[in-house]
Amino acid sequence: MLDVRDEAAAKASAAGAERWTSETAGTIYRLPFNDLLFRAQSVHRQHFDPNRVQLSRLLNIKTGGCPEDCGYCSQSSHHATGLAASKLMDVAAIVAEARKAKVGGATRYCMGAAWRNPKPRDMDAVVEIVGAVKALGLETCMTLGMLDREQAVRLSDAGLDYYNHNIDTSERYYPKVISTRSLADRMETLENVRQSGMKVCCGGILGMGEGEDDRIDMLVALANLPEPPESVPINMLIPIPGTPLATSDPIGPIEFVRIVALARIMMPASFVRLSAGRSAMTDEMQALCFFAGANSIFVGDTLLTAGNPEDAADRKLFGRLGLQAL
Repeated sequence: MLDVRDEAAAKASAAGAERWTSETAGTIYRLPFNDLLFRAQSVHRQHFDPNRVQLSRLLNIKTGGCPEDCGYCSQSSHHATGLAASKLMDVAAIVAEARKAKVGGATRYCMGAAWRNPKPRDMDAVVEIVGAVKALGLETCMTLGMLDREQAVRLSDAGLDYYNHNIDTSERYYPKVISTRSLADRMETLENVRQSGMKVCCGGILGMGEGEDDRIDMLVALANLPEPPESVPINMLIPIPGTPLATSDPIGPIEFVRIVALARIMMPASFVRLSAGRSAMTDEMQALCFFAGANSIFVGDTLLTAGNPEDAADRKLFGRLGLQAL
């Protein structure tokens, strides 16, 4: 017989499109670990091949000098991280890197620019970049900061498949991480992206000093969007010297895996991506994340300005686990 917590989880899982509450999500999150993983894996198998993982590659096409004060970010002009600002990369150089990514097995190419929002003078170049990478047969994704409706439509018309704009954490904890833009600003960009016809890539960061309830509420906010994000990156904070969050206590592996499992249960048809922080994860922790429903990773030895496992390490891990690239 199901206990009270298990019964609540079953009802929430069956509800699907119904709005989530913090209480219901918290009940599932706090299930016995084995029960939580079994439920997440069961949901995962209903929507995906459990042994296939989507590979994305991320390129920083414009580094540093960002006017935002995100407490975790090495690229903020507010933080003394020693990172020099650069101009937008040349289109040919970006295409050359995208071509290498495709040869390496990536099916989605993600490009990030350290902007608060693109300026009108930037949009022509960005649109050209989207078209050139799209022509290689790759899915395209960009993260350029906030977008207004006109910018979102223009990127969609250029063929951009995904737009990444993370909410980072709960509404309650958000002001302790960022002061230069609000969570409402981020939500407005997500709405502009959705209305333009692009797919949404949106997740958060764990280990910034937030509490368990903040992590749960972040997923509640995502799952309760009119349409949940098609891609949900779950990042583990990489503490960068010179940033306000450099001394944050790391999140425990079991707590991290619980959030991955909860994301899979709450957003069953979404890709759940292990993003930043994999370099600090053991193979065993990553294996638990895949079992909990993660089915996308970033490949390549660099994520924007931080390290990432090398391709050889990922191939070895996939071989040990019997996983294949999607």
